[in-house]
Amino acid sequence: MHWVVLLISAVLEAVWATALSLSDGFSQPLPTIVFFVTVTLSMLGLGYAMRGIALGTAYAVWTGTGAALTVGYSMLFGGEPASVLKLLFVAGIIGCVIGLKLVDGKGDEIA
Repeated sequence: MHWVVLLISAVLEAVWATALSLSDGFSQPLPTIVFFVTVTLSMLGLGYAMRGIALGTAYAVWTGTGAALTVGYSMLFGGEPASVLKLLFVAGIIGCVIGLKLVDGKGDEIA
């Protein structure tokens, strides 16, 4: 359940980052409201997820997933240009997030 909440929180991170941009310095009411609601829910979810997932892993997954989704959204809807290298690097972030999930709690610590 902690992983599900963490991924939902990461999606909410992408939503609040986008809403923050659209709020135009908190001068636009709807994006401002969306920002405050989703940032609160995202943080609460991250805090809950950290009860069952190590801090470093949870934070890296939360920020990495949120960043990849935010970049993807921005490229898809014209906020920034897409490029092969940008897509490759976003795929790398996603690969690292998947890797963190696969090794979570498996005792792969560096001695």
